[in-house]
Amino acid sequence: MRILIAECVDPRLKTEFPDDTAKTVFDMGWSGIKNGELLRRAHGQFDVFVRIDKGIEFQQDVAGFGL
Repeated sequence: MRILIAECVDPRLKTEFPDDTAKTVFDMGWSGIKNGELLRRAHGQFDVFVRIDKGIEFQQDVAGFGL
């Protein structure tokens, strides 16, 4: 499972996942990218997108990205 951790989440969370399966938005060089573009970039590269803020499902078609 490939996990992308959003900027709003403590980046130390990635240490909880073995075998380098988790990357932060910062690791990917995507800091400052807005939700829609971030989802487009993550699509196909990640299986899970971890965030702590609410409401993205009302702002973006999250299901359409398969995350």
